[in-house]
Parts: sequence; C-alpha cells; structure tokens
Amino acid sequence: MKHYESSLRTNSTVDQAQDSVTKLHNAVSQALSHPNEQTLTQAENSLEHAEEAVRHAPEGSVGRRGVELTEERLADEKERLAGLQDQAYRLED
Repeated sequence: MKHYESSLRTNSTVDQAQDSVTKLHNAVSQALSHPNEQTLTQAENSLEHAEEAVRHAPEGSVGRRGVELTEERLADEKERLAGLQDQAYRLED
C-alpha cells in the first residue's frame, strides 16, 4: 500500500479485517513457498486472527461496504490453506 492510500483509511474494523486477511495471504504464500511445520502453523494462527477480525468487520462498516469483499478474500485464503494442509497431511502418511 502506498503512503497516501494509508492516510485515507480510517482504521475501522473493516480496515483491520482487510489488513488481517492480507497478513493471512502473506502467511499462506510463505507456507506454500516454504512448506514446513512452522510456516503452516503461522498460517493457521493467522487464519484464526483473520476470521476473528472479519467477524467484527460489520461493526465498523457503513452499509457493509467492504465487508463482502473481505469475506470473499478470507474464503479464498481458507481454500488455499486447506489445499496446503491436505498436501502436508498426505506427506505425513
């Protein structure tokens, strides 16, 4: 995010949820590129935080603006992580 964009944000619950989902995306990407127990655990922890943030996002939204997109991004990241988890568990067997 560019500096001028961050100054326009209000630090609402929607912004916090979007940031949390972005961190989840980064954690899942890291786990995909460097699959090991540590990166997978970090991604799973990030998922928990993102889910909590997204649950609270509607509290700070105006007409749910931005909430749906954040929920869609969360669902996409959950799918990416689930695929990685399936792959990791198959390797353990």
